[in-house]
Amino acid sequence: MIEKNFITSGRNTVIHKVKKFDLLIVNGEKSVVIISHRGIGIYKGEVPAKRSIAKKAYQDIVDIASAELFGEEKTLLFVQALDGIEYKIDYSKEGTTSFIKIHQNHYM
Repeated sequence: MIEKNFITSGRNTVIHKVKKFDLLIVNGEKSVVIISHRGIGIYKGEVPAKRSIAKKAYQDIVDIASAELFGEEKTLLFVQALDGIEYKIDYSKEGTTSFIKIHQNHYM
């Protein structure tokens, strides 16, 4: 079994596990979000075409709509980052300051 750099919880939560790898959250045609050990933000770079290319760049592509994750695009997503903060990503507010917000500080 392949060890993943993240796990899922519930119906819309992604938990970042490995400090060495950044997660690129892909949710359909919406903005790509990057989660690193330093926090979270909107990814401005090119999304690698293959997982092997991403792995070489110490990134992991997390496709929310894939059958192995949630199986559908999400409007609301929660991310537990390695900085001890749970973030709320509200895709209905994409392009505003409310797109990524702190949901819970120090969830651990």
